[in-house]
Amino acid sequence: MSDQSHAPQHNPTGSEQEQMPVQEEASLHVEKWEGIWIRIAVGMTVVFIAAITVAALSFGITVPGATARINPATLNDPGSPFANPGIRELAPGKYEVYMVAQTWNFVPDRIEVPQGAEVTFYVTARDVIHGIKLAGTNVNMMALPGQVSTLKATFDAPGTYNYICHEYCGYVAGAPIGHHTMYGQLTVLAAEGTSETAQVTE
Repeated sequence: MSDQSHAPQHNPTGSEQEQMPVQEEASLHVEKWEGIWIRIAVGMTVVFIAAITVAALSFGITVPGATARINPATLNDPGSPFANPGIRELAPGKYEVYMVAQTWNFVPDRIEVPQGAEVTFYVTARDVIHGIKLAGTNVNMMALPGQVSTLKATFDAPGTYNYICHEYCGYVAGAPIGHHTMYGQLTVLAAEGTSETAQVTE
Protein backbone atom coordinates (compact mmCIF):
# COMPACT_ATOMS: atom_id res chain seq x y z
CA MET A 1 0.00 0.00 0.00
CA SER A 2 1.17 3.47 -0.69
CA ASP A 3 1.36 6.04 2.08
CA GLN A 4 1.20 8.93 -0.35
CA SER A 5 -1.26 11.61 0.54
CA HIS A 6 -2.66 14.02 -1.94
CA ALA A 7 -3.36 17.55 -0.81
CA PRO A 8 -5.97 19.45 -2.73
CA GLN A 9 -4.44 21.69 -5.35
CA HIS A 10 -4.90 25.39 -4.77
CA ASN A 11 -5.66 27.53 -7.79
CA PRO A 12 -4.92 31.18 -7.08
CA THR A 13 -7.71 33.61 -7.71
CA GLY A 14 -7.31 36.71 -9.84
CA SER A 15 -6.45 38.96 -6.86
CA GLU A 16 -3.87 36.47 -5.60
CA GLN A 17 -2.27 36.29 -9.04
CA GLU A 18 -1.82 40.06 -9.02
CA GLN A 19 -0.02 39.86 -5.68
CA MET A 20 2.37 37.08 -6.81
CA PRO A 21 5.81 38.34 -7.93
CA VAL A 22 6.28 38.17 -11.70
CA GLN A 23 9.64 36.81 -12.91
CA GLU A 24 10.79 38.59 -16.04
CA GLU A 25 12.81 36.60 -18.55
CA ALA A 26 16.38 37.83 -18.73
CA SER A 27 17.19 39.34 -22.13
CA LEU A 28 20.22 38.07 -24.07
CA HIS A 29 23.15 40.37 -23.55
CA VAL A 30 25.92 40.47 -26.18
CA GLU A 31 29.09 42.39 -25.48
CA LYS A 32 29.95 45.18 -27.91
CA TRP A 33 33.00 43.53 -29.52
CA GLU A 34 31.38 40.11 -29.60
CA GLY A 35 28.45 41.61 -31.51
CA ILE A 36 30.84 43.28 -33.95
CA TRP A 37 32.63 40.00 -34.68
CA ILE A 38 29.35 38.15 -35.08
CA ARG A 39 28.27 40.71 -37.69
CA ILE A 40 31.63 40.44 -39.47
CA ALA A 41 31.40 36.62 -39.56
CA VAL A 42 27.85 36.72 -40.95
CA GLY A 43 28.89 39.35 -43.52
CA MET A 44 31.88 37.27 -44.67
CA THR A 45 29.69 34.19 -45.02
CA VAL A 46 27.27 36.12 -47.24
CA VAL A 47 30.18 37.45 -49.35
CA PHE A 48 31.65 33.94 -49.76
CA ILE A 49 28.31 32.46 -50.85
CA ALA A 50 27.84 35.32 -53.33
CA ALA A 51 31.38 34.82 -54.71
CA ILE A 52 30.80 31.09 -55.21
CA THR A 53 27.48 31.76 -56.94
CA VAL A 54 28.97 34.39 -59.27
CA ALA A 55 31.99 32.17 -60.05
CA ALA A 56 29.76 29.21 -60.92
CA LEU A 57 27.20 31.13 -63.00
CA SER A 58 29.31 33.83 -64.66
CA PHE A 59 32.79 32.36 -65.05
CA GLY A 60 31.99 28.67 -65.47
CA ILE A 61 34.08 27.62 -62.47
CA THR A 62 32.83 24.25 -61.31
CA VAL A 63 33.84 21.67 -58.75
CA PRO A 64 35.10 18.36 -60.16
CA GLY A 65 32.59 15.57 -59.85
CA ALA A 66 32.71 11.81 -59.68
CA THR A 67 30.53 10.37 -62.43
CA ALA A 68 31.14 6.67 -62.02
CA ARG A 69 32.99 3.89 -60.25
CA ILE A 70 35.32 1.62 -62.19
CA ASN A 71 37.51 -1.32 -61.29
CA PRO A 72 41.14 -0.34 -61.97
CA ALA A 73 41.88 -3.94 -62.97
CA THR A 74 39.36 -3.73 -65.84
CA LEU A 75 40.53 -0.50 -67.49
CA ASN A 76 41.86 -2.40 -70.50
CA ASP A 77 38.81 -4.65 -70.91
CA PRO A 78 36.91 -4.42 -74.21
CA GLY A 79 34.09 -1.93 -73.94
CA SER A 80 35.88 0.21 -71.34
CA PRO A 81 36.31 3.81 -72.53
CA PHE A 82 39.73 3.75 -70.87
CA ALA A 83 40.93 0.78 -72.92
CA ASN A 84 41.89 3.24 -75.64
CA PRO A 85 42.36 6.57 -73.83
CA GLY A 86 42.47 9.74 -75.89
CA ILE A 87 40.32 12.46 -77.39
CA ARG A 88 36.99 11.89 -79.12
CA GLU A 89 34.98 14.42 -81.13
CA LEU A 90 31.29 14.32 -80.23
CA ALA A 91 30.15 17.18 -82.45
CA PRO A 92 31.78 20.22 -84.07
CA GLY A 93 33.55 22.06 -81.26
CA LYS A 94 32.64 19.49 -78.58
CA TYR A 95 35.13 16.87 -77.40
CA GLU A 96 35.69 14.43 -74.59
CA VAL A 97 39.03 13.19 -73.30
CA TYR A 98 39.46 9.87 -71.51
CA MET A 99 42.70 9.96 -69.52
CA VAL A 100 44.47 7.40 -67.35
CA ALA A 101 46.96 8.49 -64.71
CA GLN A 102 49.53 5.89 -63.78
CA THR A 103 53.01 5.77 -62.28
CA TRP A 104 54.53 7.99 -63.71
CA ASN A 105 52.75 9.28 -66.78
CA PHE A 106 49.45 10.37 -68.23
CA VAL A 107 47.87 8.50 -71.13
CA PRO A 108 47.53 10.41 -73.39
CA ASP A 109 50.28 12.91 -72.67
CA ARG A 110 49.62 14.98 -75.83
CA ILE A 111 46.22 16.43 -76.78
CA GLU A 112 45.25 18.81 -79.58
CA VAL A 113 41.97 20.69 -79.86
CA PRO A 114 40.86 23.62 -82.01
CA GLN A 115 40.36 27.10 -80.58
CA GLY A 116 36.99 27.46 -78.90
CA ALA A 117 36.65 23.74 -78.19
CA GLU A 118 34.54 22.60 -75.25
CA VAL A 119 36.26 19.60 -73.69
CA THR A 120 34.92 17.25 -71.02
CA PHE A 121 37.67 15.38 -69.19
CA TYR A 122 37.14 11.90 -67.74
CA VAL A 123 40.07 10.92 -65.55
CA THR A 124 40.88 7.84 -63.48
CA ALA A 125 43.98 6.22 -62.01
CA ARG A 126 45.35 2.77 -62.64
CA ASP A 127 47.43 2.29 -59.50
CA VAL A 128 47.73 4.97 -56.79
CA ILE A 129 46.28 8.41 -56.10
CA HIS A 130 47.31 10.98 -58.69
CA GLY A 131 46.16 14.49 -59.55
CA ILE A 132 45.95 16.63 -62.65
CA LYS A 133 46.35 20.38 -62.90
CA LEU A 134 45.98 22.00 -66.33
CA ALA A 135 47.77 25.35 -66.09
CA GLY A 136 45.77 28.45 -66.88
CA THR A 137 42.37 26.69 -66.72
CA ASN A 138 39.85 25.51 -64.14
CA VAL A 139 40.89 21.87 -64.68
CA ASN A 140 42.31 20.75 -61.33
CA MET A 141 41.14 17.43 -59.95
CA MET A 142 42.12 14.19 -58.30
CA ALA A 143 42.66 10.97 -60.22
CA LEU A 144 41.64 8.14 -57.90
CA PRO A 145 41.74 4.38 -58.49
CA GLY A 146 38.18 3.11 -58.81
CA GLN A 147 36.64 6.52 -59.49
CA VAL A 148 36.04 8.48 -62.69
CA SER A 149 36.43 12.22 -62.13
CA THR A 150 35.01 14.66 -64.66
CA LEU A 151 35.30 18.37 -65.41
CA LYS A 152 34.44 20.55 -68.40
CA ALA A 153 36.52 23.41 -69.81
CA THR A 154 36.38 25.68 -72.87
CA PHE A 155 39.62 26.68 -74.58
CA ASP A 156 39.22 30.09 -76.19
CA ALA A 157 42.90 31.13 -76.21
CA PRO A 158 45.26 29.30 -78.58
CA GLY A 159 48.53 28.07 -77.13
CA THR A 160 50.12 25.26 -75.16
CA TYR A 161 48.74 24.28 -71.77
CA ASN A 162 50.88 22.04 -69.61
CA TYR A 163 49.32 19.56 -67.24
CA ILE A 164 51.10 18.00 -64.28
CA CYS A 165 50.46 15.56 -61.46
CA HIS A 166 50.02 17.68 -58.34
CA GLU A 167 49.67 14.72 -55.97
CA TYR A 168 52.87 13.07 -54.74
CA CYS A 169 52.43 9.62 -56.21
CA GLY A 170 54.99 7.37 -54.60
CA TYR A 171 58.61 6.37 -54.56
CA VAL A 172 60.83 3.44 -55.35
CA ALA A 173 63.20 2.00 -52.75
CA GLY A 174 62.75 5.06 -50.57
CA ALA A 175 63.71 7.49 -53.33
CA PRO A 176 61.28 9.98 -54.91
CA ILE A 177 61.77 8.80 -58.48
CA GLY A 178 59.57 9.67 -61.44
CA HIS A 179 56.89 11.92 -59.95
CA HIS A 180 58.50 15.05 -61.40
CA THR A 181 58.36 13.54 -64.91
CA MET A 182 54.58 13.09 -64.84
CA TYR A 183 53.30 15.79 -67.17
CA GLY A 184 51.71 16.35 -70.57
CA GLN A 185 50.60 19.11 -72.93
CA LEU A 186 47.30 20.22 -74.37
CA THR A 187 47.68 22.34 -77.53
CA VAL A 188 44.91 24.65 -78.63
CA LEU A 189 45.25 25.23 -82.37
CA ALA A 190 44.55 28.79 -83.51
CA ALA A 191 41.55 29.29 -85.75
CA GLU A 192 42.20 30.36 -89.33
CA GLY A 193 43.22 34.00 -89.50
CA THR A 194 44.43 34.00 -85.88
CA SER A 195 48.16 34.09 -85.26
CA GLU A 196 48.23 34.91 -81.54
CA THR A 197 49.37 32.02 -79.35
CA ALA A 198 50.11 31.70 -75.68
CA GLN A 199 52.51 29.52 -73.76
CA VAL A 200 50.98 28.60 -70.43
CA THR A 201 53.55 26.99 -68.18
CA GLU A 202 52.34 27.46 -64.60
